[in-house]
Amino acid sequence: MKLKSRLIAAFFIMIAMPVMLLIVAAGTIVRFQMNSIHESYDVEADTLQIITNPIQILNRLTRGVYNEIKLVSLKSPEKLEDEEYINKLNQELLDKYSFLTIRKKDTYLYTGDSYKLNQISNSLPEFGVYNQDIDGGMYVGGKNAFLVKTQDFYFSDGEEGTIFVITDLNILVPQIKAVAVQSIISFLIIISFTAFILIFWIYRSIIKPLNILRIATNQIRDGDLDYSVISETGDEIGELCNDFEEMRIQLKELIENRLRYEEDIKELISNISHDLKTPLTAIKGYAEGLIDGVADTPQKKDKYLKTIYTKANDMSALVDELSIYAKIDSNTVPYTFKEINIQEYFDDCIEDLSLDLEVKNIKIMYHNDINEAVQVIADAEQLKRVIYNIIGNSVKYLDKKDGYIQIRIHDSGEFVKIEVEDNGGGIPSKDIPYIFDRFYRADASRNSKKGGSGLGLAISKKIIEDHGGKIWATSAAGVQTTITFLLKKSVKV
Repeated sequence: MKLKSRLIAAFFIMIAMPVMLLIVAAGTIVRFQMNSIHESYDVEADTLQIITNPIQILNRLTRGVYNEIKLVSLKSPEKLEDEEYINKLNQELLDKYSFLTIRKKDTYLYTGDSYKLNQISNSLPEFGVYNQDIDGGMYVGGKNAFLVKTQDFYFSDGEEGTIFVITDLNILVPQIKAVAVQSIISFLIIISFTAFILIFWIYRSIIKPLNILRIATNQIRDGDLDYSVISETGDEIGELCNDFEEMRIQLKELIENRLRYEEDIKELISNISHDLKTPLTAIKGYAEGLIDGVADTPQKKDKYLKTIYTKANDMSALVDELSIYAKIDSNTVPYTFKEINIQEYFDDCIEDLSLDLEVKNIKIMYHNDINEAVQVIADAEQLKRVIYNIIGNSVKYLDKKDGYIQIRIHDSGEFVKIEVEDNGGGIPSKDIPYIFDRFYRADASRNSKKGGSGLGLAISKKIIEDHGGKIWATSAAGVQTTITFLLKKSVKV
């Protein structure tokens, strides 16, 4: 579930769950307490009436006794002077949280509860003041609340008398109070339970993954790039964890590549230092020979000067190769792409190479079986560098008297395939996957006479890939080596 969906769900849960639980809890509490009220007070009324008008319910508690007193006061008022009868009525009222009081003029002749009467005696109405037709009684408030029903009558001696049915409202339906208390407690419990569920859910889905990310961040800050973050969800936090893990992997690879690059730079400096030291030593030695007069004949002087010139050219080629690699490696080579006719281009290249290879007694063979109209989009100068690097590398490792280099060009669908084969010493199979890596030399000996920086094939690979092509090598140790690369056609024929 997405984080947005979870927050929406949490919002509705925060509202709906307490409401539903409160409805269930309130219904259970009210039903239980209403049953208790019915059993305790022997009254029948619906729940709404009990809650909204409890005094009316208490009025029902004493209605039977009060109606009897009212009838007796009208027909047989002398019975209200019968102590046994009065005690009987009072006992019946005590079970209904009420008591009976009789007053003769200003004197109270009888009371079922003297303590409570003292609390209310000053508030009881005078003879003839209370409306006898009021149903439900008179509410007497204050510190102590009571429901008072009054019935006036005359004693047998003609004196004014009043009988009171008094109900104590301080114990007004305890079950109703319990409903309120229990409802509040239930509300607090439900709110706490809902909050706990939401906090636990948010912790599991948001806080916990964020803590994992925080720990991972601290680990990376301390240099531990092996601390992996595994996502357990598919929401935004999970996607963040996946992105963080991908970033960690890329950062680790970047640092590892950087370390390898620094090692390569060190190796390059070491290689260049070694490769420059040899011609510099030769130049210095021959120059000293000229200065000291060792070359005392025109022939020796000419030989010394030619050697110095050759060594200087070797140094210049080495520096140029290093310079072009630096540009290619930083993608700052200004390629000039244009349409090149393959047949015409390679005809010219073969013509130029033939002269150099003939001097070195190396036979060059050329075979082109593609249509003469086929063209490719390429930088002519950089493509020539690729060809010269490959052939120069072949010449360097040719160890046979009848050496040859064969160039074959074939049609390969959308591409033009160029193969450069030689019959040199070959490349060990374990080295083939690495020969296009920068600074790599199959012959790692520092005393090797082959020379070179190990950049030629790396430069060739980068140029071919920048042209949208591909380059690879096959070799049989001691037999031959073939370097193959593809160039994409610009026109299909």
